[in-house]
Amino acid sequence: MSATKNNVYTVSKLNGEVRQILEGQLGKIWLNGEISNFSSPSSGHWYLTLKDNFSQIRCAMFKGRNQAVRFKPINGQQVLVKGAISVYEPRGDYQLLIESMLPAGDGLLAQEFEALKMKLAAEGLFASDTKRPLPNNIQRIGVITSATGAALRDVLHVLARRDPSIEVVVYPTQVQGALASQLICHAIAQANQRLEVDVLLLTRGGGSLEDLWCFNNEDLAHAIYNSAIPVVSAVGHEIDTTISDYVADVRAPTPSAGAELLSKDKGNKTEKLASMLLRLQQGMRHYQLHQHSQLTELHHRLQRHEPIRRLQQFEQRFDEMQLRLENAISHKLGRLTLVQQQLESRLQQRSPIHLLKAEQQRLQYLSARFYDAKQSYLTQAQNRLKHAAHQLETVSPLSTLSRGYSITTLNNTVLDDASLANIGDVIHTRLKSGKIESKVIKVENNTHHGK
Repeated sequence: MSATKNNVYTVSKLNGEVRQILEGQLGKIWLNGEISNFSSPSSGHWYLTLKDNFSQIRCAMFKGRNQAVRFKPINGQQVLVKGAISVYEPRGDYQLLIESMLPAGDGLLAQEFEALKMKLAAEGLFASDTKRPLPNNIQRIGVITSATGAALRDVLHVLARRDPSIEVVVYPTQVQGALASQLICHAIAQANQRLEVDVLLLTRGGGSLEDLWCFNNEDLAHAIYNSAIPVVSAVGHEIDTTISDYVADVRAPTPSAGAELLSKDKGNKTEKLASMLLRLQQGMRHYQLHQHSQLTELHHRLQRHEPIRRLQQFEQRFDEMQLRLENAISHKLGRLTLVQQQLESRLQQRSPIHLLKAEQQRLQYLSARFYDAKQSYLTQAQNRLKHAAHQLETVSPLSTLSRGYSITTLNNTVLDDASLANIGDVIHTRLKSGKIESKVIKVENNTHHGK
């Protein structure tokens, strides 16, 4: 078995051609799933995995796209995303390049809205050439809205202020809830059966996408389109857009604006110009919607050849390498931290601080013993000194003198024998108190001999 040169692919070439096939064949898709493994590197790109109970797919949402997302994705969150299937060539992994992201609840409604809008546009319900002009001399206006809503009060207030001569016929109905679309269709049919008004104003105040969902009903769209009476749609606030706005003959941004539009003065060129501008804007929106599918196809064809895909591949690879580097650095720092802690523990065990504390305690102990020994020695010395002083006092001649005795000296020598003194010698006698100097005038020596 042999392979021709043309059948031999490189891995890079194979991944590149698979990427072009996936991007060219599938185009844009909607995908519902749960977020996991979400990461947001310093580049600003988002990387995540979308999964259900059985499968998962890797996804990337680049910085230029994720800046339009109005919430911060978190792991475990259910979302609806729109994007194109591609291949991350360095790994050969197929992935979804996300262009828009919505929370699952709002996302499903938005998807249904876009699908219905495309279907009705294809059926011609939004075509500008089917729009009927408003009557020039409006005498009676039929208002289809809630009888207790703020929208009706706003409309009546504006009409009373601008043109009190206009009569108002109210067709009360629910404008929110599961039955609202059916009831609004009934009100339109009732007005067309009576043919008592010149124009119909379908209106209600603002709210969430779910609150206004009854105005995105296919049956209601056909009822507005088939109405013999021109219909003005004034639903929600200026930023709110519903299917009834697209199919109505004229769209007003708010209930008050709808009342002003219908009560305009024919001589007021400004209001007439505003009406023409609204019709022009509607025509532009319908034209844009018609051209959207062709633009999408051209965009798919361009994506297969544009260099931004290759750049995004490199950016994703760079982010992947950066994350791997951060993980490696974190792991290395963790190991170095553990080694440092072990070394610090060993250093503390061998630290001289413990030995120094022991020697200090020993020094304090020896100092205390030395102090005690010193005090004991001083006490004993004092006692010996007192004892010696006592013994000295016992044999001291001074104590003898205190008992009435005296000491006589001759030439600084104690005179204890009278024969040692001669007549005329000067002798000194020391008493307990004071001294006496005497001159010998007679010497007697009594010697007693014992056996």
